[in-house]
Amino acid sequence: MCFLIINISLGSVRIPISEIISILTGGESVKSSWDIIVINYRLPKAMTAIMVGSGLSISGLLMQTLFRNPLAGPFVLGISSGASLGVALFILGSGLFGGLFGSLIVSNWSMAFAASIGSFIVLSAIIVAANKIRNTMSILIIGLMFGSLTSAVISVLSYFSEAEQIQQYQFWSFGSLGNLTWNEILIFFVIYLVGISATSLVIKPLNSLLLGENYAISLGVNIKKSRNIILLITSLLTGVITAFSGPIAFIGLAVPHLAKIFFMSSNHKILIPSTAIIGAIILLICDSIAQLPNSSFILPINAITSLFGAPIVIWLLVRKKKIYV
Repeated sequence: MCFLIINISLGSVRIPISEIISILTGGESVKSSWDIIVINYRLPKAMTAIMVGSGLSISGLLMQTLFRNPLAGPFVLGISSGASLGVALFILGSGLFGGLFGSLIVSNWSMAFAASIGSFIVLSAIIVAANKIRNTMSILIIGLMFGSLTSAVISVLSYFSEAEQIQQYQFWSFGSLGNLTWNEILIFFVIYLVGISATSLVIKPLNSLLLGENYAISLGVNIKKSRNIILLITSLLTGVITAFSGPIAFIGLAVPHLAKIFFMSSNHKILIPSTAIIGAIILLICDSIAQLPNSSFILPINAITSLFGAPIVIWLLVRKKKIYV
């Protein structure tokens, strides 16, 4: 809670923490403008940071366990790449359509819709592949190939696009936690809640998969069904996060390792909630740093998550010799 309050208190306009608490508890602040700033701008951004941080962290944990690969993250399936391709077609390809289609770019809903369509197409392909391929590692390779394919298409679109369109796509790719209305956050929260709630269905399969698929099968785990559910949860969380906030790096890859180090456990009944909490806290801290307090400038959240987060994780991994996998 303290990280949430600190995050909300920082920004171009300095608001005392006592006033923040008063506003959040239903009271009135000394200045009416502070109420508007907190309720309409800073609180939605902080709520987005919590959902994005916890959602990406859980997605990364699921992927690392499913593929038994510590370098796997929420974006290995190509879901984020599909969302990026959808946005790239919408922004970079708008010059081919012009008129009304081009004017829709300014809408957050249009960007989210384009990203969702791209994510859904890749998700459908991944689910089809998962039902036809028994080897889990092959699915990982297919996801990476989807990522390479979409990157190639985006590069071609960028080559034929105007500088203004390329810049707009580049800004989207930096990631952003702000600019969401309460209506958009409500839709975000509903999908996020469905994905988070569904993780309770795969705790036993995840714990079993730590020792391999054969061991899981001996315990009566339906590998195909469990794998599909895990892929669906990850795709749902990653897709909605990328649609509303853009591709945000580092969190999904690093936070599961931090949770394993801090809690010294491989039990997903412990790891799932702890990973979600740590992910939310870390992204709130990164967003607070990106605010540049008392300044009107806001740094790209992607730059902050990697610039400050990576050295900390490296230091922790070097200090801690044993990592629970």
